[in-house]
Amino acid sequence: MNKTYEVWQTEALATRYLSGVRAAIPLAEQQIDVILRLIRNSQNQVENVLDLGCGDGILGRVILNEYQEAKGIFLDFSETMIAAAKGQMGDILTRAELIIQDYGKQGWVDCFPQDLKFDVIVSGFSIHHQPDERKKEIYQEIYDLLKPGGLFLNLEHVASLSKWGESLFDELFVDALYSFHHSQGSTKSRAEIAQQYYNRDDRTANILAPTETQCDWLREIGFMNVDCFLKILEIALFGGIRPLNH
Repeated sequence: MNKTYEVWQTEALATRYLSGVRAAIPLAEQQIDVILRLIRNSQNQVENVLDLGCGDGILGRVILNEYQEAKGIFLDFSETMIAAAKGQMGDILTRAELIIQDYGKQGWVDCFPQDLKFDVIVSGFSIHHQPDERKKEIYQEIYDLLKPGGLFLNLEHVASLSKWGESLFDELFVDALYSFHHSQGSTKSRAEIAQQYYNRDDRTANILAPTETQCDWLREIGFMNVDCFLKILEIALFGGIRPLNH
């Protein structure tokens, strides 16, 4: 088990991510747009949504705002993240349940009633902290939690297939961080931003896997219509649908 991911339970790191990194992620608006398009085109109705490793709950919130009758569960093992998610809920808090739980450990699904199944399960920049074998187990657990016809979408940090691609992503992200922080009034130079990025505490918690490898895992489990729906270097939105007859 990758214990290094537990660094994300520290309040300082979680707060720094929420205030200085999450909003700087490239193509954030396009990611949300594609997620909602995929839901609209795959689901006749949305009753239950799970935001797995929810962070500040951005993915689950936009879905509940789109589907006014839906209920959502927001799950994260960080008390700081759950508190941030709760603080962002507004009117949808009455339709949301927030759970502090570590899905990196087997048995986490026991926190749900056995008869609860989800129309949509989303995860954002979270599962990549798990070892590959555990990733595959989590994907199976997600499959089992979906209703037949239910949709799983993983917005994820994935592995490049070359050092060149990795360096291109790093440069892109440093540029995005520099632009975001300056829009917030920061006077830090790009070099200072880059130094913080390359020496950040959570870097060792990343266990990245290629997009297509993870799509193959989903296919092996039984997901259909598996695809990468949006990708820019090491940021990918991929997933699939549980068949109606399974």
